[in-house]
Amino acid sequence: MILKTRKCKVCKTVFQKKTPLHSICSGACATKHLIAQNEKKKAKALTESRRQTKLKLDAIKSINDLIKEAQTAFNAFIRERDKNELCICCGKPYGTNHLGGDFDAGHYRSRGAAGHLRFNEDNCFGQRKYCNTYQSGNVQGMRQGMIKRIGIDRVVAIETNNTTHKWTREELVEIKATYKAKLKELKKQERLAA
Repeated sequence: MILKTRKCKVCKTVFQKKTPLHSICSGACATKHLIAQNEKKKAKALTESRRQTKLKLDAIKSINDLIKEAQTAFNAFIRERDKNELCICCGKPYGTNHLGGDFDAGHYRSRGAAGHLRFNEDNCFGQRKYCNTYQSGNVQGMRQGMIKRIGIDRVVAIETNNTTHKWTREELVEIKATYKAKLKELKKQERLAA
């Protein structure tokens, strides 16, 4: 039985096969192939080890840690959503080159006073750092800006919402994932529009 020729998996030279499964031309190439296979296995094992470590670390995160992560994702989405708008409080442009970014994701009802609204998109808007930090959120200016942007009914709904809510791990993980996906989608739409 005459076997066909084949290209070596390692050096790509053509050689005459001696058995049907013969895929490497020489002992030197076989050694190189074995080393490469072992490197792939080590890399795969390292990736799996890192994945397992991340899962373990995620499992021991406190609710406060998860709230911070979800808040970071939410705020990044709000800043991206409102980056082409004017400040919700004073109607001025956000400015440039401020330490920590050009503007904040400012909450109308604060996260401390109304923690159940911390991830509500109607309660959070792009806000100049000056208005948020030095004018304590400029609540009256923000209310007027919110009325113009989302309407009085939605503003009143935020003002009168006094329900309480205890965040669960699953909710916070889902919120973080949702707002990361929304941010990614906004950036994708922006790239397509450009």
